[in-house]
Amino acid sequence: MPTRPGSIHWQLFGTRMKNGGLSLFHGSFAAPPPLPPRRKFYVLAQSTAPSRTQRIMESIPVSGEVGGAGGAYSYNALKRLDGLWSSICSASPVAQEPQQVVSNVPGLFRESEKAEKCTDMFDVLVCGGTLGIFIAAALSCKGLRVGIVEKSVLRGREQEWNISRKELLELVEVGVLTEDDIDHVTSSSFNPNRCGFEGKGEIWVNDILNLGVSPAKLIETMRKRFDSLGGAIYEGCSVSHISIYEDAAVLQLTDGKILSSHLIIDAMGNFSPVVKQIRRGRKPDGICLVVGSCCRGFKENTTSDVIFSSASVKRVGQSVAQYFWEAFPAGSGPLERTTYMFTYLYPEPGCPLLEELLDDYWDLMPQYQDVSLDDLEVLRVIYGIFPTYRDSPLPAAFDRVLQFGDASGIQSPVSFGGFGSLTRHLGRLSTGINSILHALMFCLRIFSIMRVSKDCREFKDVLIFMKLQPNLSASWLFQRAMSAKKQSNVSPTFINELLWANFESMQDVIQFGPLVKTLGLVMLTRPLIIPSIFKQVGLPVLLDWFGHFAMLGYYTFLSSYIDPAIRPLLNRFPAKMRYEWKRKLEAWKYGAGLDYKLSHPAKTIGKI
Repeated sequence: MPTRPGSIHWQLFGTRMKNGGLSLFHGSFAAPPPLPPRRKFYVLAQSTAPSRTQRIMESIPVSGEVGGAGGAYSYNALKRLDGLWSSICSASPVAQEPQQVVSNVPGLFRESEKAEKCTDMFDVLVCGGTLGIFIAAALSCKGLRVGIVEKSVLRGREQEWNISRKELLELVEVGVLTEDDIDHVTSSSFNPNRCGFEGKGEIWVNDILNLGVSPAKLIETMRKRFDSLGGAIYEGCSVSHISIYEDAAVLQLTDGKILSSHLIIDAMGNFSPVVKQIRRGRKPDGICLVVGSCCRGFKENTTSDVIFSSASVKRVGQSVAQYFWEAFPAGSGPLERTTYMFTYLYPEPGCPLLEELLDDYWDLMPQYQDVSLDDLEVLRVIYGIFPTYRDSPLPAAFDRVLQFGDASGIQSPVSFGGFGSLTRHLGRLSTGINSILHALMFCLRIFSIMRVSKDCREFKDVLIFMKLQPNLSASWLFQRAMSAKKQSNVSPTFINELLWANFESMQDVIQFGPLVKTLGLVMLTRPLIIPSIFKQVGLPVLLDWFGHFAMLGYYTFLSSYIDPAIRPLLNRFPAKMRYEWKRKLEAWKYGAGLDYKLSHPAKTIGKI
């Protein structure tokens, strides 16, 4: 199910144009006469004619760019992202050796030549500020000295993120926001919210992803909070290299500055250079492509769509795609509405480009929303790519370097990114990091440097809260099932049928009990759909998924029955053992999805 945008390549475009009369420019060339010179001229003219998307985007005034989500928002940025997407599709599936951004350096940093050039020292350095400022503020609240490195300006975009209030309140529990702050950053609220699939039915729910949050106000509020806690922000600075010594993690910036810390948190998104090094340039297992816009002119604008499919699988260029929709009122005006069109694909040659999807979007969105494009004023054009991997979340690969947010792959593989998963995991991550850093700093004061360096070499092994999460890996099957295949020999309506049948467990937080119940009902009530599942996802994927499904059940058992027996004994354990067991108990709970209390909002079901 689509959720909130995160810190990956959410690309966002500009402010406002009037789209009246746009259809006058949309047409095709006449068929060329069968003469070679004229045919060559026709091909040249067709290749240089601007697309409808280009005409729309180049007609919208461009303002200043910001970093993180929605940072680049020009037509040229769209072309650059399509170039990146094309390179992903054409890349070899065999892992390659990327640029080495992180390296291990023997010896102590305080005895090296770089120590004299060190600009400042921190307990934690966070690379990537848009989502990184949340973990930075949470750690600062615990008394740690934290710095943020942001390659652009640390500022949120104009386009809203949509989320549930329940998830925002988790930021209040961590201590980085107040309830008054939530009211301040919430720009819109809307109910009810629709989920539906072509010809099958629709469900109307309340209080699910029903708040529009202003990233500009949210990041500004977080920045003030971080500044008040003594945090430092380095804007306009990019990461050049990270050196891991026995006593420190040292960050060298492109402007020559050298910063040291006990721990570096990588919050630079899926396209982080550190993540590329860890994954060795491996092609993603799946991709979510998203396009959309925020437009003014919607007269009926009080409800939202969480996920909606209005058609079956269709051909797009050399490939096929199943389009899904999300829509919600924008907070900037009563007539303004955001609509997303997204699809899940396996990256391979021939996949549609974002610009091709946008050209489809201008045709399909008016039908989906029952409006005329000529009556709408385009305020922003939105587009992004979201790679996913089966082996997520990404475990720590280096001592003193930890991935966070989208860089960690901790978001659901059927989500638009990691803001919602960030709110869910922020408390346990900040608590775990704080505990181990305070233990290490205690060792620095009491024991020898050799004892500390030995503990630090085990850093990535102690950060067990980033290890296997069966509820996350079990949801991988949903993304594969939602991905259209060119030659799957299944009905074009299969994806809609499967999603409607499984809708009760189609959520970001998969739990064993509801999943077993739903799958059991599908097998009893729709047994004929099972052969199509094998054709659609393939036997190897299904066998792999059953392993994660079994682990989901195992983690559920551990958290439900073993946790209550161990938790009363924790205070009797030695400090390190107590820390490890606390993190294990959290891993069982979060891995089983039992941290998420399932709500039962009012819903109505009807035929479309």
